[in-house]
Amino acid sequence: MNADTGNPVRVVLADDEAMIRAGVRAILATDPGIEVVGEAADGRAAVDLVRAHRPRVALLDIRMPRLDGLSAAAEIRRLVPETATVMLTTFGEDDHVARALGHGASGFLLKAGDPRELIAGVHAVADGGAYLSPRVARRVIELGGDRVARRPVARDRLAGLTEREREVLALVGAGLSNAEIARRLHLVEGTVKSYLTSVFTRLEVRNRVQAAILAYEAGLVEPTG
Repeated sequence: MNADTGNPVRVVLADDEAMIRAGVRAILATDPGIEVVGEAADGRAAVDLVRAHRPRVALLDIRMPRLDGLSAAAEIRRLVPETATVMLTTFGEDDHVARALGHGASGFLLKAGDPRELIAGVHAVADGGAYLSPRVARRVIELGGDRVARRPVARDRLAGLTEREREVLALVGAGLSNAEIARRLHLVEGTVKSYLTSVFTRLEVRNRVQAAILAYEAGLVEPTG
């Protein structure tokens, strides 16, 4: 359920493969807290559905006709910024994943991943968090080269953070929403937002996923699974 309203999380699903859509829809249907309100076979139709239904989450295949997932996500963020976008990926699409990191997506999920990750990811981004499939997180980190060699660089970037900001960053890396971070650290949600603004500014990152990757690289949190 949506933590703010108690209503099901409304989702638009877009993939050009009917069997993939059917499989994702079947997995989401096992959770009464999620409702698929529209399906599309291409990116342009996905944008139109999001504009019509204003869902909390849009699940987008990266490769689609008419408009690819990255371009669709960019349009959705421009036209319906309250809708969080989650990219559905497969291994072998490293160039797309790398590009997507700079496009502000709230999550990345593998089509062949654990079904529980799909449900967890939808709820996480619906609550304002970020979600990376653990295998995607590891792969994204590997794309940058030798993680061991980069860890000191990542830790240097974190050196200017306060202890509390580091705690907040670690929880962002673990996929927690602002509300969950507030409960974990016994803070009000507005204070968490202030910490995040400071963290993003100090680290020069644009969104929660980029912050999460940096938390992984610095060793604040480890990809699991």
